[in-house]
Amino acid sequence: MSDVTDAVAHLVGHGTAVPALVLASLAALIATAGFHTRWSRRHGQAPPADDTGARPPTTERTAGTGSTGQETTGFEPGGSEPGGSEHGGESALWRMRTTVRDAPGSLAVLCAALADRRIDILSLQTHPLAEGTVDEFLLRAPGELSGTELADLVTAAGGARTWTERADAHDLVDAPTRVLALAARTALDAAELPLALRQLLGRCTIRSLPATADARTGARAAQDVPPEGTLEDTVLRLRAPEGGVISVERPHLPFTPAEFARARALVELDARLGPRVPRGRDVLTLPEGSDITVRRADTRDVPAAKAMHERCSTRTLGLRYHGPVGDADRYLNHLLSPRFGRTLAAQTASGRIVALGHLLWDGDETEVALLVEDGWQRRGIGGELLGRLVAMAAETGCESVYAVTQASNTGMVAAMRGLGLPLDYQIEEGTLVVTARLDPAARSAAPLPHGERIGRE
Repeated sequence: MSDVTDAVAHLVGHGTAVPALVLASLAALIATAGFHTRWSRRHGQAPPADDTGARPPTTERTAGTGSTGQETTGFEPGGSEPGGSEHGGESALWRMRTTVRDAPGSLAVLCAALADRRIDILSLQTHPLAEGTVDEFLLRAPGELSGTELADLVTAAGGARTWTERADAHDLVDAPTRVLALAARTALDAAELPLALRQLLGRCTIRSLPATADARTGARAAQDVPPEGTLEDTVLRLRAPEGGVISVERPHLPFTPAEFARARALVELDARLGPRVPRGRDVLTLPEGSDITVRRADTRDVPAAKAMHERCSTRTLGLRYHGPVGDADRYLNHLLSPRFGRTLAAQTASGRIVALGHLLWDGDETEVALLVEDGWQRRGIGGELLGRLVAMAAETGCESVYAVTQASNTGMVAAMRGLGLPLDYQIEEGTLVVTARLDPAARSAAPLPHGERIGRE
């Protein structure tokens, strides 16, 4: 809780930088989290590799309805607690969502059925709908109980469209605290919005779509989405602060109106705060003794980035952008936008940018890319930027990052190998894709190969 308090205090300390409207957005966001909440759950962020018993909503046993989900796999195993059961033996934490009739006693029948199987209800959050109520539980169940058995038990007790997945101790964080932390992170860094939405809504795919319709992808134009956004079962769409549309998809579990309201409040908060990036910067000493500064960059750095393009050779730009060199400048607004990821810039004492590193959210995947000006190559700058980008990816829960380059780009390949992480290589027609797996034991930034960190401004 201290991190949340510090972040909010930092915001308030900026005085006019945080207007009353922003504080009102924070209040609205917290209010939607607390609505009909007794305790809460916290969604995981990204799906690990192994199936841990997550199950889709079960087929409803009454006429006229059907399954609303699909098989869900790849959630992090967790929540197994030796000795956690009241009757001894191992226990497991489960997240569960089910729909019950909006009638007196319906929830009591379900709770009694859980108690009969020695299943403890650790938290319960309700989502009222036009017909019925979606109840969201955090449960501690005997370790031998499977997800299918749990779903069948709930269905027999009157639940419908039941969905379950394994949980862990992080899910014990209460909803207001979690939402306030997400709001504080978003307020400090515009690049946090997609990550905050994912943590708020659980495993989902978030895409930032252009302001105009795209016939190839079926993307809607921004004007086709009303200012208040749209909710369509497993897809919600919201107007992006910079124009365009933020699309969130969760095929395995429909969104509730309460979740839609929370997401909308978070996007409104981001819009009212405007462009912003953390101000921290590190000063690094290169082997020859000169210093460079590493800092976050955004679209306000587009002119300096274009000037760097002009100083780069045709070969360097070609290795980076894999297309006509004359089109390189067109990519910068996208690459430097916090909506699509995070960018690090390396600049000289005079303020000239000599290198850029990008961490780009690509649906469910994460791409890294580097560009270092010719005169500053082979000094370890690319390795330093890449290590920091990978550390950022690990902090957000990413399991891997990939780089798309050319087989002849030995500098990028060397930088990826310098991470000291397991690498996969795929090559086709001269295009090389190198994927680094961020094993939990190795999720740390790679050290600068030749330079030395000498402090933080």
